[in-house]
Amino acid sequence: MTLFWTGELNDAHRFQAEVGFYDTTLRDGEQTVGVVLSPEDKLELARGLDELGIERIEAGFPRVSDDDWRAVELIRDAGLNAEVWGFSRAVDADVKALVELGVGASVIESPISDLKLEALGVDREAMLERIVYAISFAVDQNITVAFFGVDGTRADPAYFETVYKTAVEAGAKEVVVVDTIGIAGPEAAADLVGRTREWVGPDVPIHFHGHNDFGLATAAAIAAVRAGARWVQGTINGMGERAGNANLPEVALALRGLYGVDTNLQLDKVRVFSERLRAISGYELEPYKPLVGENLYSRESGAVASQFHDPPAIEPYSSELVGAERRIVLGKKSGIDSIRIKADELGLDLSADAQRDLLLRVKELGTQKRGLVSDEEFRKLAGG
Repeated sequence: MTLFWTGELNDAHRFQAEVGFYDTTLRDGEQTVGVVLSPEDKLELARGLDELGIERIEAGFPRVSDDDWRAVELIRDAGLNAEVWGFSRAVDADVKALVELGVGASVIESPISDLKLEALGVDREAMLERIVYAISFAVDQNITVAFFGVDGTRADPAYFETVYKTAVEAGAKEVVVVDTIGIAGPEAAADLVGRTREWVGPDVPIHFHGHNDFGLATAAAIAAVRAGARWVQGTINGMGERAGNANLPEVALALRGLYGVDTNLQLDKVRVFSERLRAISGYELEPYKPLVGENLYSRESGAVASQFHDPPAIEPYSSELVGAERRIVLGKKSGIDSIRIKADELGLDLSADAQRDLLLRVKELGTQKRGLVSDEEFRKLAGG
């Protein structure tokens, strides 16, 4: 079955890559303003992420609170297929918490831009010493470390190079290129990932962690993968502070549909998980959101309804791919085909004249309501 109808335009830009997803919904995603996830919430979500095919789940930052500590414990013991990762600053007590919890892998973060360092009142050399100590200590405790240079996309390139080389020398097995405030365009993200690969060597896996402040997180993540990033960090629904993080399902959808790069993410399960995440977090999404939006396969336009029988004519990827249902909805923009399809759906036998009359009534009611006409309202109009 053909699932994508994207034509040949992108064929010349396809590439080969092996990419996995590192999900930080439970940590960075919870930083969305007003969101509070209980340990039990996080356990439920971790299990859902595991079912989606996420390879690595960041269980949390245990030193934030007792609840975060408990969440890490619960997820650690949940028997997931995914690797369970922790989060730590380049601080002795943070690493000791991971050791006590028995977490075998963790990001260790440290600010590396001068803007961040000046705000913290720490100079470059002092921060470098902290990084070396924290990584060395973690490695001595058999923790696999991915070094995470906060605000790396605004760091001085020479200092960035020094820090990342030093982190690897101290024992970091992986490194993360971090666009903390989402300022890297796709070209810049690819360039920095490429240079990082040159600095740390081809055997050190590189992650890309991007934010969406300029609406480019998905594009930047894909560019990073093209440049050699082995892991993409992000969240489901793009949750996160400010404009949010890179949206992992969107990245997976674009990689597969536009560039021919397969991932383990189960796209047909994302909509159900997305809805549950919204319910737990208390946040709604735009109805026109890619992949998970409520309106994605709803058609109101009469011109589009006339082609509803032929999905490739009006959709870039199939509803089966993302586990959605196609439907006709009625309102101001409906056409005669909309009326015909909805009448058939509801088992109403209407003559051509009745359909034309009903179309006028539907348009009038939709305009009056400034919204959609429900099936119940449609039945009443048809009966009148």
